[in-house]
Amino acid sequence: MSPTPQLELFGPAPGVAAEERGPPAPAPVTEGLQALGLALPGQVRLGTSSWSFPGWTGLVYAQEATTEVLAREGLPAYARHPLLRTVGVDRTFYGPVPVETFRAWAQAVPDDFRFLVKAHEALTLRRFPMHDRYGARRGEENPSFLDPAYARDAVVAPMIEGLASKAGALLLQFPPQDVQALGGPAGFADRLHAFLAALPPGALYAVELRNRALYTSDVADVLEDVGAIPVLSAWGNLPPLPEQAWRLRARAASTLVVRWMLPPELGYEEARELYWPFDRLVNENPSVRGDIADLAVEAISQGRPAYVSINNKAEGSAPVSVERLAVAVMSRLKSGARR
Repeated sequence: MSPTPQLELFGPAPGVAAEERGPPAPAPVTEGLQALGLALPGQVRLGTSSWSFPGWTGLVYAQEATTEVLAREGLPAYARHPLLRTVGVDRTFYGPVPVETFRAWAQAVPDDFRFLVKAHEALTLRRFPMHDRYGARRGEENPSFLDPAYARDAVVAPMIEGLASKAGALLLQFPPQDVQALGGPAGFADRLHAFLAALPPGALYAVELRNRALYTSDVADVLEDVGAIPVLSAWGNLPPLPEQAWRLRARAASTLVVRWMLPPELGYEEARELYWPFDRLVNENPSVRGDIADLAVEAISQGRPAYVSINNKAEGSAPVSVERLAVAVMSRLKSGARR
């Protein structure tokens, strides 16, 4: 039987406006899902790229709500899901947010919840892309690229003060761009080293590279030297996750961070059209899931924290992908215990 009629027992009376329903409530949880959450080791933090998707009704949220309502009020319900122990914050990629916003997010989640915060793209774009949203800056050089003062004041300080112990990692995502404009792989590594070395302590800095040419031993040396970590990203035509881990020495890093974003054969808009409303798996990828599970189990065996953030556009529904990944991790742990 569809769960919808049962959910309506706990919803508002017909005709009640969405804004009068109160904050979104968490979806009912099966005994199996609750048990899976209890069994999954605490150092493994699985989550999604955001929390504001109406299609997650019945998966994360008990009743329907708009994107706007979920963005504003859905985080407490999201954080009560047995498997959702972290969340990616994309809003901060498009512009800094004030400390009060970070503080409100921190107050909305349990003590053991952690945030993966994207740094403002002004730090990671050498030149503004030819896109309408950049307005008059399109095609121009970016004066804030790898500027440690801007990072300290506008990005790092508000996050540390607002999130405090609930800050997981600050993700520095370098979008695809002209590698030669970055100074070539070696020049980029040198500049990245100077930037990371100048950042204030108190945050875990994580670097995500969207250019294959930047997966070099020079960059791996930089990350090791300053104590930053590589982000392994299943996105587009980047190398497979095990190869990324080898090239960037992710297994030697203090923390594992993996982002499962997009299959190689699809663009974002294509995936959105194919997967909307993100309420079920459409394009399963057991190979990538297995790679992530292997990396997570290896991190567990080494006593390292593991963060995995999954986008709806990876397989069709991030909460379902999280559950399937948790099952894969536990299966490997149980198999290892029997040997």
